[in-house]
Amino acid sequence: MTITAQDIRRQVKEKNVTFLRLMFTDIMGIMKNVEIPATDEQLDKVLSNKAMFDGSSIEGFVRINESDMYLYPDLDTWIVFPWGDENGAVAGLICDIYTAEGEPFAGDPRGNLKKALAHMEKVGYKSFNLGPEPEFFLFKMNEKDMPTLEVNDHGGYFDLAPTDLADNTRREIVNVLTKMGFEVEASHHEVAVGQHEIDFKYADVLKACDNIQIFKLVVKTIAREHGLHATFMAKPKFGINGSGMHCNMSLFDQDNKNAFFDPNDPRGMQLSQDAYYFLGGLMQHAYNYTAIMNPTVNSYKRLVPGYEAPVYVAWAGRNRSPLIRVPASRGQGTRLELRSVDPTANPYLALAVLLEAGLDGIEQKIEAPEPIEANIYTMTVEERQAAGIVDLPSTLHNALKALQTDEVVRRALGEHIFINFVEAKRIEWASYATFVSQWEIDNYLQNY
Repeated sequence: MTITAQDIRRQVKEKNVTFLRLMFTDIMGIMKNVEIPATDEQLDKVLSNKAMFDGSSIEGFVRINESDMYLYPDLDTWIVFPWGDENGAVAGLICDIYTAEGEPFAGDPRGNLKKALAHMEKVGYKSFNLGPEPEFFLFKMNEKDMPTLEVNDHGGYFDLAPTDLADNTRREIVNVLTKMGFEVEASHHEVAVGQHEIDFKYADVLKACDNIQIFKLVVKTIAREHGLHATFMAKPKFGINGSGMHCNMSLFDQDNKNAFFDPNDPRGMQLSQDAYYFLGGLMQHAYNYTAIMNPTVNSYKRLVPGYEAPVYVAWAGRNRSPLIRVPASRGQGTRLELRSVDPTANPYLALAVLLEAGLDGIEQKIEAPEPIEANIYTMTVEERQAAGIVDLPSTLHNALKALQTDEVVRRALGEHIFINFVEAKRIEWASYATFVSQWEIDNYLQNY
């Protein structure tokens, strides 16, 4: 459904919207916003693309001498938040970022994804769909209103109340999302204590990435109302599963048919040749794009054997131990699921990179290796080497080194984002590498 400026003006009056959030995402994947009063004068400015902000204050954007930037709202992202007070409601628009000269800003992650979609259309496809599966933890707050690592339930996979004491919180999150137009497909407790997953219906990739950012905002807001802290950190607690964000991807052709489906596939998996080529591209660039899919120091505490996260570059059908699997659904539901992504990833950057890696596979006709249906976690090093299976990078440092060697991934990010992302993450790694942890004190202080 297309939303017009007239629709927005009408809803501002009908729903007593008093404030408007102009939202955008920085290079690190953090949603930012400029909040303005929803007066007629300010609304005119927003709807005519004349709302400005200081880009020099945003991570990875611009220098102080070129700080003036414009927010161009995507009217189809208009949303009225189902919370407010006696003073009125709050609404929001997700914006693209433009320079003072009226050009799309090269450091805007959302605009960068649009660039990848333009390439996709030139190759001959109509749309790229994404079904994300973001996981999160709910922790208690302390008496100072600060988050702790104490969970508020001891539930396990698919448990329900009274074991799952976060049941009411999760249900309210789903209700709020539904009011905001999300089509929620499933909500359940995840494997680890305190861990949860809410799945919403796939959408075209730009809409899906917008949804991920709004989803995080809603989860954190509702959790806070219940006295809890929601975190999308990849591995907040030692000894239990971390949080992933599996990405289910599919290309559609000009006739709106799933380009990954072929009922006459000679290999018997009902995948098209383009699906195999796309898979080949994902596989070939997997090691090098890991820094984008898993962008924090903490991300690599999740990517270890024994906690269901993928560690090895391989693919399969039903087998859930490889990096990529092909879920059983076929026809319009045919898709490839990348399992390494975690919810700290910037969704716009991650999906731009994955789309370009897959398109590189199609354009270069990169053949996918043979599927691995055995449990890779139980294979020996020699068996994995014989099957051509390599490990994902073990640290952010190694992932950054690999990222800098891949021209396809670099091109997918664009030079501005690439340079600023690498520099910020180098600083993050250097800070971590010099920090003396409690583990080191416990293991070395008395023995040396």
